[in-house]
Amino acid sequence: MTPVDPVALTADLVRCPSVTPAEGGALVLLEKLLSDGGFDCTRVDRGGVPNLYARWGRKGANRTFGFNGHTDVVPVGNESDWSVFPFGAAIKDGYLYGRGSTDMKSGVAAFAAAAIDFVTETPPDGAVVLAITGDEEGEALHGTTALLDWMQAQGEAMSVCLVGEPTCPDVMGEAMKIGRRGSLTAWFTVRGVQGHSAYPHRAKNPIPALARLVDRLSSHVLDEGTAHFDPSTLAVVTIDTGNPATNVIPAQCTAAVNVRFNDAHSSQAIVDWMGEEAGHVTDAFDVDVDIKVKVSGESFLTPPGDLSDLVSAAVAAETSVTPVMSTSGGTSDARFVKDHCPVVEFGLVGKTMHQVDECVSVEQIGQLKAIYKRILTDYFA
Repeated sequence: MTPVDPVALTADLVRCPSVTPAEGGALVLLEKLLSDGGFDCTRVDRGGVPNLYARWGRKGANRTFGFNGHTDVVPVGNESDWSVFPFGAAIKDGYLYGRGSTDMKSGVAAFAAAAIDFVTETPPDGAVVLAITGDEEGEALHGTTALLDWMQAQGEAMSVCLVGEPTCPDVMGEAMKIGRRGSLTAWFTVRGVQGHSAYPHRAKNPIPALARLVDRLSSHVLDEGTAHFDPSTLAVVTIDTGNPATNVIPAQCTAAVNVRFNDAHSSQAIVDWMGEEAGHVTDAFDVDVDIKVKVSGESFLTPPGDLSDLVSAAVAAETSVTPVMSTSGGTSDARFVKDHCPVVEFGLVGKTMHQVDECVSVEQIGQLKAIYKRILTDYFA
């Protein structure tokens, strides 16, 4: 069988306008390619979200190497700001342009190409799985979680998993991720009593109360960092009153904060602390404070060991760069996979992801395929 060209496959995927939650033809394309390569494929759509599960080898094999990725992309923004058609996959000066070229259709293409070549050339004693979602850039309610739920119900399992998100800040091979910070957003609504600004004693002004609360939250040092994580952070992202009148004390105002927390905390511990701080403000200002919280994911860590060593050695062999083990950045679907099996992340340089004129180095796509194929070879050796 002719080796699969990861650059051509990336281009084909970029030409699929798969803006979340649209499938755009991307999973149809992958299913055809993987089926032709000997993989058993199943669509695991849920809640209007397209997902694809593909396995080479028998279910319940003694060793199953898994890959998790996504083919959905963020919107292009103002198309007139692009120098190329966002879904045209134009190649210029050694770069392939298009929405999703970096995040992360090139990663999916590189692993699919590596996996097909690998099982064709040297069929392993075990199984290879691809779990590809169309909902990573969206709410992530029916994407990787749907795949994992289906796998559990069907008796499917991965022994280890590699997530192909871009992980390198500037140089190919310089970083891999062995964990991620947790993330939560909290919305605070402070309710007082509306009144005339000339008679403040007849009102209960919620604004000073909210200002005190926000100051208490943002001034607090959550921690100094842990062995594998930087210090946790809390960012105030909005304060809103919506009051156009200068002679009116408003009845309520709102604020929101986003917390990125390390493995020194659970989301519940942070929510409990916020509740205590809100209680202090309630008592001091005689106002009501309501809190609404959305937890995007808990902090997690895959301790350095066999899996990270495997990936690190393959990266170093193909790039002459030994990746640092990082836990920086935002969330990824690895936060769901970590409850299923050990998981690490490695992908190419992600400097242009989500930007206008998103692009990927053609050379790096080839390097990534070589790295992924070496990982598979060494895992099953």
